[in-house]
Amino acid sequence: MALKEEIVAFKDDIRDWRRDIHAHPETAFEETRTSDIVAEKLQSFGIPVHRGLAKTGVVGTLKVGESNRAIGLRADLDALDILEENTFDHVSTNPGKMHACGHDGHTAMLLGAARYLSETRNFNGTVQFIFQPAEENEAGGRVMVEDGLFELFPVEAVYGMHNQPGLPLGKFGVTHGSAMASADMFDITITGKGSHAAHPHHGADPIVTGAEVVQALQRIASRSVNPIESVVVSVTQFHAGTNTNVIPETAVIKGTCRTLKPAVQDIVEARIDEIVKGITSAHGLTYSFEYDRRYPVLINTEEETLASTAAAIEVVGRENVITTHPPTMGSEDFAWMLQDHPGCYIRVGNGEGLDGGCVVHNPHYDFNDEAAVYGASYWATLVEQQLSVT
Repeated sequence: MALKEEIVAFKDDIRDWRRDIHAHPETAFEETRTSDIVAEKLQSFGIPVHRGLAKTGVVGTLKVGESNRAIGLRADLDALDILEENTFDHVSTNPGKMHACGHDGHTAMLLGAARYLSETRNFNGTVQFIFQPAEENEAGGRVMVEDGLFELFPVEAVYGMHNQPGLPLGKFGVTHGSAMASADMFDITITGKGSHAAHPHHGADPIVTGAEVVQALQRIASRSVNPIESVVVSVTQFHAGTNTNVIPETAVIKGTCRTLKPAVQDIVEARIDEIVKGITSAHGLTYSFEYDRRYPVLINTEEETLASTAAAIEVVGRENVITTHPPTMGSEDFAWMLQDHPGCYIRVGNGEGLDGGCVVHNPHYDFNDEAAVYGASYWATLVEQQLSVT
């Protein structure tokens, strides 16, 4: 095991940064206090800072030596709209908002790596420390790219990392190829003819028709897509009616689709439209359909996946790096950065049991501070390997 001794020596500082951020969570594009902390820390490390991409994004640039090579390291800043139910001292002070996904830990780990790299300068090239807002739901990664992230801060490759509850401390997980699913959102409005509930033959019922649509959508995964492909079609909202004796005019159906291949996205979108069109037409109703490709499939490129694996192996040993970590149907807007540049998204163990095993997006979740030295050491090692002085 080759944890960076310098990082271990200031691990309490990383913990304190993390807990301060945890106690003051901010959600998408509102991460002003968090961005202030990040910018202040980077500047105190002697790293020039740029602010304003995607409103609250921060980029620190550290150049050492004469090489023109550059890589990007990305962490996310935002919290979730969840009421925290923990009781420790660093519990959220913003009711209804919580760092329930560990972005506080991701930010602190990258700050720790930035401090180490600025102090040791054992590399030749440029590191772009990318602190991205609005990962949850609002695709801040896409906004940063659209705002010119890689034109302003060119890199050869970009790397991301997420904590993994249930994965033991001191272990990393790496997935080759498609690592996280796309996240598409659909919105269907079915329009019929309202009537008295006692006289349904006078109307055209969007609720019954909508129920048929919901059932039919479940057959996409089982009958429209190759069984060896991964796909999820989940209806998560059904809104209709305001009174018990009135058949309403409209019904609204919303949900999400997840796949691991762009080609499967095309199939799913087309089939939803065909199914809704067929069912509503058969019953004499009309419909509108919106399909939002919110997050693309996150695809790790091979060379950069091997680079991430090598760095993780140096930190924790080959036996502690799972190189066949399975993909997940969860999504990540880091995928937008990987659509623009090659790179890799790796998992760092958050621990098991009470200390780190609570799943993310849960009101009892907390990032495991003991994981920070592994994540920060990984970042530092990746830079020193990829931008080697030799």
